[in-house]
Amino acid sequence: MANAIVPAKMQQVRSDRHFFSSSDDNAMMKQIQATHAPDGREFDVKPLLHIIEDIMHRAGPTIPSIVHPSIVHHANQAQLDALDDKAHQGGFSDILELLAYTINRISCEISCKCSGGGDAHATTVSLFNSLSNYSWDAKVVIALAAFGVNYGEFWLVAQLYPTDPLAKSVAFLKQLPDILERAEFLKPKFEALTNLIKAMLDVTKCIVEFKELPSQYITPDTPAMLTVTAHIPTAVYWTIRSIVACASQIMNLIGLGHEYIASTTEAWELSSLAHKVSNIHSHLRQQLALCYQHIDEKSHIEAYQTLGRLFETPHIDNMKILRALIYAKEDQLPLFDGGPTKKRTSIDVLRRKNVLLFISDLDLAPEELAMLEQMFTESRQQPSRPESQYEVVWLPVVDKTTPWDELKQKQFETVQASMPWYSVHHPSLLEPAVIKYIKEVWRFNKKPLLVVLDPQGRVVNPNALHMMWIWGSLAFPFTSLREEALWKLEETWRIELLADTIDPSIFTWISERKFICLYGGEDIEWIRKFTNSAQAVARAAKIQLEMLYVGRSNPREKVRRNNATIQAERLSHVLPDLTLIWFFWVRLESMWHSKVQHGRSIENDPIMQEIMTMLTFDGSDRGWAVISLGSSEMAKAKGETFLQTMTEYDLWKDKIEDEGFLSALNGYLHELHTPHHCNRLILPGTTGSIPERVVCAECGRPMERFIMYRCCTD
Repeated sequence: MANAIVPAKMQQVRSDRHFFSSSDDNAMMKQIQATHAPDGREFDVKPLLHIIEDIMHRAGPTIPSIVHPSIVHHANQAQLDALDDKAHQGGFSDILELLAYTINRISCEISCKCSGGGDAHATTVSLFNSLSNYSWDAKVVIALAAFGVNYGEFWLVAQLYPTDPLAKSVAFLKQLPDILERAEFLKPKFEALTNLIKAMLDVTKCIVEFKELPSQYITPDTPAMLTVTAHIPTAVYWTIRSIVACASQIMNLIGLGHEYIASTTEAWELSSLAHKVSNIHSHLRQQLALCYQHIDEKSHIEAYQTLGRLFETPHIDNMKILRALIYAKEDQLPLFDGGPTKKRTSIDVLRRKNVLLFISDLDLAPEELAMLEQMFTESRQQPSRPESQYEVVWLPVVDKTTPWDELKQKQFETVQASMPWYSVHHPSLLEPAVIKYIKEVWRFNKKPLLVVLDPQGRVVNPNALHMMWIWGSLAFPFTSLREEALWKLEETWRIELLADTIDPSIFTWISERKFICLYGGEDIEWIRKFTNSAQAVARAAKIQLEMLYVGRSNPREKVRRNNATIQAERLSHVLPDLTLIWFFWVRLESMWHSKVQHGRSIENDPIMQEIMTMLTFDGSDRGWAVISLGSSEMAKAKGETFLQTMTEYDLWKDKIEDEGFLSALNGYLHELHTPHHCNRLILPGTTGSIPERVVCAECGRPMERFIMYRCCTD
């Protein structure tokens, strides 16, 4: 009797081949579309799909001789437990109550129609007719659940019959012992069956995922959704067609004898179906990726706009703002405390405090970090002072288009560990909308920012880093009003403002009424000539002169070598730490940006003119020098002019007695000055806002604007 059935099965295989090679898919899909008459009911089939996954993972060949371990898609116990939890969570009982009868009816239909041969397409169409009132996602999940009942029962008996008497009796009726004795012959079939079931599950999960896309962010007329809507009926057809093929395999193992078991034709058919269904899955995944891209764009725009509105709305404290900036679920500790505890902490530690958001990428200049850390640590030494009442939080902005690898993780952890303040536990906690806001509204572009939020979460300064570099914690509460007030206190260009605390000796020299000479540049020959000439003039004029070398901005190896030479030859004092040289120049740049932010220029602000002069000195390739006495008197010039003035001391020394040393020096410098000049002002293009018009500090004419790219390796 078994032999009589085999030709019918061979006929089914030939018929299936015909459908694989047929190009008339349109006619076939018209036939399927004609069966589709949904009644409008919507089902949440996700809990049912979890049950199906659980069955497919727990069922299946477990005998090594039947299938290679790499093919069996058994989950480990943790995965199975997770699936079990999903399968039995809320919603499953409700959906099962609604669909249990339909599932069992379809299961019976599959068993009957796949047992006695027949045309696979006709069986598939019959199932579509039985499922005509359901949506496409419900059709495929119900059909897969119905197959799961049959598949699960088959393997339940196969797995239990060696140990369970009831299972053993049922197994004998299904001839399972005979089947398993021929395990080697079954290996290709079960490998193909396992692969096809996996492909069917993948496509089904994909279809359900499409159904669950949030309608507020993606509409049916979106191009990707239109494409998917057109292809889902085809995906459902081939998944149910594959269900029919798998069910036929299981049903025909029972009672078909050695001839069927030995045949490899069915394995080829299942493999071909698996290939087709896998291709369908790949196409759906591509479309799903496009849909998620569209959803992300829409949701990011919405989140960005919400963040903007949040900053415009008054609040009683800063919690809403900080939670919007730093992704914080109730069960999360989004901050890392860089203080003594070195532990993760809640965002509540920042409630109603002045918060300085330190925004940067991972490539922080060590000098910058060192100076900021020093200022922060000093402010914590007297915590009761008003200017110590603030917290700093590092927001690391990273490029999310590049993969986050172990190297970046280590770099992040190294930077985070060096900070004594709070930081975001991980860069991924900053949502794309927040990064967009930081870049577009706060104009972050690689150069660090220090955005100041008051206790109510209002932005009181979009970048207080300039204030921090100029005045340190004295700039508290770091508002724009405080910045303006501090500039009003700095009425004149003084050596204290220029040099600040880069060397404690400066304040001693001022109190002792010594002449102070700050000089810079990289030309060591000029440095030798200038320092020797200046010291010779000081001896001749009988004045006390202290000289300090401040290098140039972005100090590198050449400045380090100059420091060593100056010390070895005892030419002058130096700043032994290059961080202090960097700080001297970054303060000047910060003064320039601070003044620009407040609408100042050399036409309306004398201090701005002095800042511009110093920055153009640094922009030249040669040296420069400034000599001051006390707090305010000052003479300055470019290197060659100053050197000439010193070497020609005899030409102006007679004026010293009447005018004083600095006045006589200034007078001769002015005599040597010529209208011809070529001044360069070099500013980091990513720091703050660069004005369209900048005038020359020397002649007042508008300076030409160039873009410069520099790579300095010394």
